[in-house]
Amino acid sequence: MSSQAQAVIGALYGDEGKGLMVDRLAAATPGAVVVRSNGGAQAGHTVLGDAGARHVFHHVGAGSFAGAVTHFSRFFVAHPMLLLDELAALGQLGVKPEISSDPRAPVTTPFDVIINQALELARGAARHGSCGLGFGETIERNLHPEFALSTKNLFRPDLHARLVSIRDAWVPLRLAALGITALPAELATALADDTTIARFEADCAAYLDRVTLWPDRRLCERRSVIFEAAQGLGLDQDSGVFPHVTRSKTGLANMLAVAAEAGITELDATYATRCYTTRHGAGPLKGEVAALPGINVVDPTNAPNEWQGCLRLAPLDLGPLREAITRDLTSDRNGITVRAGLAVTCLDQTEDGFTVTDCGGVMPLDPAKAAADIAELVGLPLWAESWGPRRGDVRLYMDAAAAEIAEQ
Repeated sequence: MSSQAQAVIGALYGDEGKGLMVDRLAAATPGAVVVRSNGGAQAGHTVLGDAGARHVFHHVGAGSFAGAVTHFSRFFVAHPMLLLDELAALGQLGVKPEISSDPRAPVTTPFDVIINQALELARGAARHGSCGLGFGETIERNLHPEFALSTKNLFRPDLHARLVSIRDAWVPLRLAALGITALPAELATALADDTTIARFEADCAAYLDRVTLWPDRRLCERRSVIFEAAQGLGLDQDSGVFPHVTRSKTGLANMLAVAAEAGITELDATYATRCYTTRHGAGPLKGEVAALPGINVVDPTNAPNEWQGCLRLAPLDLGPLREAITRDLTSDRNGITVRAGLAVTCLDQTEDGFTVTDCGGVMPLDPAKAAADIAELVGLPLWAESWGPRRGDVRLYMDAAAAEIAEQ
């Protein structure tokens, strides 16, 4: 049994290189299980394999190229409709991940997606930045026991009746509460079509063929654990700027709850940040600019889309970065020892003229030393830096840092 675990957490608004870091840690940790600690299918963690294979991980843990198992914790929202598409895409790359789930993990239905998209469309120019995949609506529905649906419920003999109840009772109730009196034509058609439920039931059956039930409390019986967070601390439901947040805890809180349940007593948390700031979707972004001097931004994953628009840019502001990490480290640790370090990514995109900001001041940095300088200014040891999109481009320092602490 393992009493230690690792974690990768996005330090700002997501898209910080969490997928790359999880892949690197999984490659260095044979037999690892990657635990999705929050979020759902709206995550987009890109991994580029050494042979050129590229995949944006949504459900499946980003350590899959390195052979890691995936586990959906009780805080992860499963989306059977989309998981099957992702597994098919991975299969074409020769990757067939082993997947388990805590029985309590909530499940998204097509009706959550319909409500989510209708609401975001109704907001018009005041959109919150939702991905339109039904994540927040799944959380809301599961607050009502008579309409809740978790992974264990997919085995229920009355699953069909539960889905009909969600469609016929929950959807009108929720739409009325949101002040939505009519759905766009395409969404209204999908809601009324009986084949919507039939297709979803087929997706659920296929989902159960690929996902094994395994409670969070038994995680440490299996393998070395790597927690993989989704989104970033700036989008946390409790500490982000409402309403432009996700309905989940994006940092340590969920990881510590799962770890306490599983008997894990030590956690090494790597906070990841690019050497500049990005945000994909609506919400405040301090210092936002159209282009970043000294940065040749490369990001094929975050293409413009109808729900989140274009990727937004700003210089890395060390003040909010420092504050977000410091606040996260105050989480109730349940007696668990937490060590923290920083990973700085996308350094290969820096050029002469690269700067960061701190307390309103502009600071030019030497790209070769930027990661160490940023970590020092944030107040964390530098545990990793990346100079490219592959795991071989990541330099890990956490083992050396742990050895230094042990000697003190």
